[in-house]
Amino acid sequence: SCQDLTLSTNKPRSPFHELVRYVTPFRHTLLLALLLMLATSVMSLLSPWIAGQFTLALLGKSSLLNLSLETILLGWLAILALQAMLSFGNQYLLSSTWEQMLANLRMRVYDHLQLLPLAYFQQRKHGTILTLLSNDAYLISDFVTGTLLGIIPQLLTLAGALVMIFLIDPVIALIVATLIPLFYLIMKVVGRQLRPLSQQMTEQYSETFALAEENLKLIPAVKSFTLEQLESARFGARNQRLMQLYRHYYRIQSVITPLVQFVAAAGILLLLWISSDKYLDNAIDAGDLVSLLLYGMLLTRPVAGLADVYGQIQSTRGAAARLLDLFSSQPEPFNTGTITAAGIRGEINFENVSFAYPQRQRTVANLSLTIKPGETIAITGKNGSGKSTLVHLLMRFMSPDEGQISIDGININDYELGWLRQQIGLVQQHVLLLNGTVRENIAYGMPDADNEQIESAATMAHALEFIQQLPGGMDTLIGDNGVRLSGGQKQRLALARAFLKNPPILILDEATAMFDPTGEENFIAECKETLARCTVIIITHRPASLELADRIFNLGDI
Repeated sequence: SCQDLTLSTNKPRSPFHELVRYVTPFRHTLLLALLLMLATSVMSLLSPWIAGQFTLALLGKSSLLNLSLETILLGWLAILALQAMLSFGNQYLLSSTWEQMLANLRMRVYDHLQLLPLAYFQQRKHGTILTLLSNDAYLISDFVTGTLLGIIPQLLTLAGALVMIFLIDPVIALIVATLIPLFYLIMKVVGRQLRPLSQQMTEQYSETFALAEENLKLIPAVKSFTLEQLESARFGARNQRLMQLYRHYYRIQSVITPLVQFVAAAGILLLLWISSDKYLDNAIDAGDLVSLLLYGMLLTRPVAGLADVYGQIQSTRGAAARLLDLFSSQPEPFNTGTITAAGIRGEINFENVSFAYPQRQRTVANLSLTIKPGETIAITGKNGSGKSTLVHLLMRFMSPDEGQISIDGININDYELGWLRQQIGLVQQHVLLLNGTVRENIAYGMPDADNEQIESAATMAHALEFIQQLPGGMDTLIGDNGVRLSGGQKQRLALARAFLKNPPILILDEATAMFDPTGEENFIAECKETLARCTVIIITHRPASLELADRIFNLGDI
């Protein structure tokens, strides 16, 4: 349901609090992975201690367990083998969970996008929307399974190493503990630019690929105006800017980790210097000296890992915020109406309807119009007078600011939205087709339609003749948006797709714009009988199409 896909945003919360919503279906798997990581950390904490015991046994001194060199080595090998098996299980589990989480999150984003009104897409670039599905979904899934889950084991390793150092020598442990805030300060100072930089990277990523998508759609225009070099330069400029942002980001990120590692290495040398003095003073034995050195080296791993975490957090915050913004966008009101009917007569009534697009004057003002069942009405008017807007209002792509629209005397808001749209067939000037076969395009609105129904719809649209002449007939691939068909052929396919629904209301929005005059006259003569079966709204400027109409309504006259 819409409620399941929409996150509550009544109270402002950190994006990381809301990330819990994303991982909920995987909480048991992630918990198991966390336990494996914690077990691996425990195994890594045992190795320095065993190294110390081995050193004592090698020097002929009594170790804690008084074990032989061979026994200590075999025990050490067993721990290393167990650590390797735990690491394998954890990596396999996390990688499969990451793939599933990414797929589920992309599906959730895609489903929510499907539910949003047209206005959402009209106000945003396609590149920005595609970034949500690709880059942002990837960042979230990678952060949860890789970075977020790894923080606890890293902290355990850090705390465990400090505890073991404390058990050997509390003074040395206190010195090491005082160095840790220094690492955090370095990350904070050096990484201060990462968050705004990651935001700029995402915006530039969206702009770059939005331009690429736009240019690929305009390839015929680009070639006809010989603009290949200009468009290449435009894309190159944005691509160069994106590269510079990424280079700047990784430059900062590359500084943080080596700097932290250098400070950590310096700390190890300090630890070695202090512990060697204590060894010479007989305050600690050789085994303790080796263990201290190895625990110090072990400390550098979580410290360096936490340095990487800081940069990843800044990138993920922006992705989480953008996804939460998407999920907070309200879907279309699917559940506001509940009325369905076995059939409708097709009477349409616009009653004092007014509508204005955001930041524009009214497109439709106090419009009243009644269309009788079975009537064919032509709506004319100058560009921008609101002809197509009436269609969008009737199909509830948008809602009127004032007034109401009814079908068979019932407010369209009281009809169940999906059912309402099934009653209306729409053929637009700019035909939208799949990159698939002719059959798939005709059956798009009714995927379960059989061959007889598809051919019947094609016959009613007078498209069957040209379809049979195609190399593969109904199974001919037509390319992106029907690029392998003529304009008239594409519109006939769109009409067949609408006829397959057998709608009681049919809207032809400049549906003959791609026909030449003769083709338009033939189309009108061929389809006149078919169109008489339903209520038809024709939006056109073309005189020939007006012959289909029982009545002409000019928006300029109201």
